Amino acid sequence: MRLHMSDEDAAFQQRMRDFFTTEVPADLRQRWAAGGEVSADDMRQAQRVLNQAGLAVPHWPVEWGGKDWTQLQRHLYLQEMQAASVPPPLAFNANMVGPVIATFGSQEQKERFLPATANLDIWWCQGFSEPNAGSDLASLRTSAVLDGDEWVVNGQKTWTTLGQHADWIFALVRTEPDAPKKQMGISFLVFDVKSPGVSVRPIQLIDGGHEVNEVFFDNVRVPADQLIGERGKGWTIAKFLLGNERVGVAPVASIKRALNEAKKHAAATKSGDGTLLDEPLVALRFVELETQLAALELTVLRVAANSHGDKPEPASSILKLRGSQLQQDVLEFTTDIAGPASLQWTQPDDTDLEAWTALAAPTYLNFRKASIYGGSNEVQRSIIASGILGLKG
Repeated sequence: MRLHMSDEDAAFQQRMRDFFTTEVPADLRQRWAAGGEVSADDMRQAQRVLNQAGLAVPHWPVEWGGKDWTQLQRHLYLQEMQAASVPPPLAFNANMVGPVIATFGSQEQKERFLPATANLDIWWCQGFSEPNAGSDLASLRTSAVLDGDEWVVNGQKTWTTLGQHADWIFALVRTEPDAPKKQMGISFLVFDVKSPGVSVRPIQLIDGGHEVNEVFFDNVRVPADQLIGERGKGWTIAKFLLGNERVGVAPVASIKRALNEAKKHAAATKSGDGTLLDEPLVALRFVELETQLAALELTVLRVAANSHGDKPEPASSILKLRGSQLQQDVLEFTTDIAGPASLQWTQPDDTDLEAWTALAAPTYLNFRKASIYGGSNEVQRSIIASGILGLKG
């Protein structure tokens, strides 16, 4: 099977490439490509550049900044963004709470939140997981009790990514504790993280960074009109949100860029009379990974070209599964190439070889998460088994 883009799609791809490589500041893209701790200022700047050009939230309704693009065009947009090392729009804003408010929110909530969400004037964080409600999210215990025209929230959330930068949080809370099923009686509430009673505490990760947090709510009072959708229907909203989170889960261009960077450094690292790239086993591993990446890229294009509507197809589970596995394989191989130098972890201030090796191990460790977020790989295998292969448990 040979895949060819239409002239229209090829022209679209070129427009995206030109924009990302000329309109987004080069120094910002270089810092993003170098890796390391996320810069909140860089993310805000990048999203505002995109939003000014109408490219921050293309999958939203057109009236709120979206574009009437095909799934293939959406894919090309994402791949060109990754290839140019452009910080993507903040996922909590663009892919999660934005579509939720656009779909379930009142007109007043849409007008209040959507423009600021698209422009990253509000930095959102996600309040879903709890210490005893991770994969079994429906077991969440954070409560919200209506007191007059306010909700009083008590409880705890954990693994709150980038919560240290957030202005607002969207949280699943239990408003009907006596509901007959645990999936019932959950509501979707949004509120300012600067509200009295909210405290954010960092969780230091294995790579030494501060990316996630635990968040505590102690009698936090939230205006009743900040409930999104119907009371007790939060589980329906959560499923909608998680479906959007899983769109575009095979970052082919990012993996390709990482693999190309690894090859460049292998070619610059001396080994015997030649370089690491001259070593037969190293060269073979590059060929294996490049072949697997080419197969993944063709599969992504085939799925994108044949997708219709907004709901992810079961085939997207294959992309998520292979994408996360291949991303981890490439980063593990990168650490192998960096060798003992990868054991010295520092925050680099340049893009030379020393800085690259210092980031190899922390990046590898950080992306162990790729097979968990957006639906764990175990869950994806179950979806593939039932939704594609038709197997019965």
